[in-house]
Amino acid sequence: MTKRTRRQFLRESLFATSAALAAGPMISGARAQSRSANDRLSCAVVGCRGRGGSHINAFSGRNDCEVTYIVDIDEKVGRDRCASIEKKTGRRPKWVKDMREAFDDKSLDIVATATPNHWHALCGVWAMQAGKDVYIEKPISYDICEGAALVAAAKKYKRMCQVGTQCRSNPAIRNAMKFIEDGGIGEVNFARGLCYKRRRSIGPLGDYPIPNEVDFNLWSGPAPYTTPKLTRQRFHYDWHWQRMYGNGDSGNQGPHQTDIARWGLGINRHPKSVIAYGGRLGYQAERNDPNYVDAGDTANTEIAIYDYGDKCMVFETRGLSVDNSADLEISTMFESTKGNRIGVIFYGTEGYLVQRSYTHCMVFDLQGKKVKEFKGGGDHFDNFVQAVRSRKSRTLHSDALQGHLSAALAHLANISYYLGEGNKVSVSEAKAILEKVKSRDNNILTLNRTVRHFRDNGVDLDKYPMSMGPLLKFDPKKEVFTNNSAANEMLRREYRAPFVCPEPKNV
Repeated sequence: MTKRTRRQFLRESLFATSAALAAGPMISGARAQSRSANDRLSCAVVGCRGRGGSHINAFSGRNDCEVTYIVDIDEKVGRDRCASIEKKTGRRPKWVKDMREAFDDKSLDIVATATPNHWHALCGVWAMQAGKDVYIEKPISYDICEGAALVAAAKKYKRMCQVGTQCRSNPAIRNAMKFIEDGGIGEVNFARGLCYKRRRSIGPLGDYPIPNEVDFNLWSGPAPYTTPKLTRQRFHYDWHWQRMYGNGDSGNQGPHQTDIARWGLGINRHPKSVIAYGGRLGYQAERNDPNYVDAGDTANTEIAIYDYGDKCMVFETRGLSVDNSADLEISTMFESTKGNRIGVIFYGTEGYLVQRSYTHCMVFDLQGKKVKEFKGGGDHFDNFVQAVRSRKSRTLHSDALQGHLSAALAHLANISYYLGEGNKVSVSEAKAILEKVKSRDNNILTLNRTVRHFRDNGVDLDKYPMSMGPLLKFDPKKEVFTNNSAANEMLRREYRAPFVCPEPKNV
């Protein structure tokens, strides 16, 4: 049996799992094949605030599923969720603080996790090793190696692993991607993903108390343990903008858009190179305080250029105001000059296709006239449940590999950006660098629009210049950088025992 680097509590169940695999279908798999509404799939939801509520509603609202475990490090939140489920279904799940207790229950079929990013992969790997099928929120991983570990675990343990990029189940997006595949806008070799989404400062960097109701040891898990102080004011959600736990909007919103961009471009591999630039800028001007230091340390504006050789993708994250945007081309396609703009633009030889929301796509001719549109939402959770029952992983709309490839785009860009944080560049220096970067985009026009965005939001780029990351060459098969050893050191985080996500070869 493969040597484990995890806790001892799972060893006995893992031996049982191996024996069951050798003998035939696992008990949980056999149960899952039943289509009887009376034979409910037993589900655990891990992480019950925010998006976790959607997971609870999805599984507790089905006749063929039952939420039997609620896992949350906040007892009040956990018990409140149990009470609401009991009121809705007449059956009360068990609250546990530690996911390991739920995973050790052999009757559990499904684990759905909406924890902070730094827990996603370890939760998924542990669950699959314990014989459970998993639904993991995006991004599937905190770093590159974690994504590869999930792909390996799903294959080794023959588990269904669905990633929460739910656009993959929406008819609007599915039909639009088929339209591109069928040549609806001609040849398409370039796509631009957008996250123009206002993100205000999360407050000044400082020492703040850990909420009393939170088990911070379990919440921290694989990440460094910073007790007794917290560095941000709001404990929940704002972890997204601190790199110990989150991946910024590149890894928060980004996996939705880069996933769709890859899909439409027909790309099922990592890029050959990446370069990113931007900064966490503008909050000094907002506060009218030149010395203000925000508690976040991920970029609020980041441009990433991905080269695949024959195709190219650019992803733009903007966290400052995008009202009255100077981006005329993009504003026209989104039919608005105010508010957030989130989506993807595909540039074809015969027109453009624009994903404007999770359930709406539009097609324009080369003159900008609307010629077609696609609408409609779907049920990503249902797609997962049906795959759990059929044991046919090919029917998953967003399996571990797709989730890994899309999450990796955020990780690759962030590595370039983090390595370049100390490389402050003027606008003219940025232009000189980007003129030499291979791309199917006009790199200078995109830079100019980004500069205009900063300046429209009061950023003095002479005083607070942008950061320019290095151009990183990547081997898509070996999943390593070929020109930067420091970048390779960032492919896998340092773990805090015993919360160690195994390497892919050791899952």
